Amino acid sequence: MLWIKNVHLLDPMQGISGIGSLLVKDGRIAKLVKPGEELNTTEALAVLGADESEALCQLDGGGNYLFPGLIDVHVHLREPGQEEKEDINSGSRAAVRGGFTSILAMANTQPVIDHRALVEFVRLQGERAGKARVYPVAAVTKGLEGRELTEMVELKAAGAVAFSDDGRGIQSAELFRLALEYAKLTGCPVISHCEDDSLAGQGVMRKGLTSARLGLRGIPASAESVMVARDALLAGETGGKLHIAHVSTKESVRLIRAAKAAGVDLSAEVNPHHLLFSEEDVQLTESVYKVNPPLPSKEDQEALFAGLMDGTIELLATDHAPHTWEEKAKPFDEAPFGINALETALAAVWQELVIKRKVKPEKIIELWSANPARRFGLAGGTLKEGAPADLVLFDPEWRERITADSLESKSQNTPFLGKELQGFPVMVWVGGKLVLNRRKVQD
Repeated sequence: MLWIKNVHLLDPMQGISGIGSLLVKDGRIAKLVKPGEELNTTEALAVLGADESEALCQLDGGGNYLFPGLIDVHVHLREPGQEEKEDINSGSRAAVRGGFTSILAMANTQPVIDHRALVEFVRLQGERAGKARVYPVAAVTKGLEGRELTEMVELKAAGAVAFSDDGRGIQSAELFRLALEYAKLTGCPVISHCEDDSLAGQGVMRKGLTSARLGLRGIPASAESVMVARDALLAGETGGKLHIAHVSTKESVRLIRAAKAAGVDLSAEVNPHHLLFSEEDVQLTESVYKVNPPLPSKEDQEALFAGLMDGTIELLATDHAPHTWEEKAKPFDEAPFGINALETALAAVWQELVIKRKVKPEKIIELWSANPARRFGLAGGTLKEGAPADLVLFDPEWRERITADSLESKSQNTPFLGKELQGFPVMVWVGGKLVLNRRKVQD
């Protein structure tokens, strides 16, 4: 049993922001003492069904934020098959260090997560790791080949919470239409990697003046937006549940806004790196900035932020994509796409958006906890009584320099390596179990 006192509670789902306390029993929130309310020890023990002789752990939060654990709906854990980059254990440790108590593991592993046994493997490996909750995302097509649909109903029964061929865009409109139809039987969203291969070609960054100056092959913004338009139309036609991954262009934002206005069951995410970096940050010697979709123009960035603030884009997601040092040390046009993000995303967003008063703390929790829980039908996302005690105690003043030694992830392909960030989780609970405690380091 746990009583967390003197904390700034943040729960957008209930409209709560202010100093209060919270009681935890049997892995769930037993009592939420809202701002302005009071609770003495006798009353707390009565709520917990305990007497004075029973141990009640009391924790003073020091006025720091306490909010529901973050939920990242876009993570690449690489297991099975590429454990040298990341495995479920290391990825789970990285997740809780970054404040994520639930993560959705993408299917583009080796072998691809396209069979029941593999879905069960990912789920059980997550349970064995004992850190963040790991939810498998199963493939839409067998082998990610874009030819034949997987057995979605069976994969859902095994534990899949969504379906995606992320890493590859499904080029056949008819196959994607069928996928949306079939997925309705499961109630799960289809997550779309919107990329037209004929337009993207062999590009390595956003097509524009910067790509021309650097002499790098460019990917036009239309490679994403034409597929967003196609998939939104198909979702409207089928009544399917569509989620657009890693939105990065102003045209995509406009199309998503119009589709929602037309009543299409559609949600969308943006990655922190698309909000914080642009094509102008790309350097030939820094392949850490090579991501897919590529870093946007400044104009795109403004549209992404506007879409985030007006509700067109309802989720933040990291697209955590770890790679080995050797892979990312290659020349820019040869290195793989991807940024390591689980441990730095919240701090980077906090430092660049919250501290600079561009976004309120409540909005961050809405985008990264409440909305993902709603959209993907997951437990958590709130501090309501009876909800799982997936909690983050967050210190907005905590500063840390990111180093290879400080990362729990096996990979270090982060643009923040060697840089100091402000605002980190100091304690994290999953199902009432303490899975991260950094306060003792400072004390």
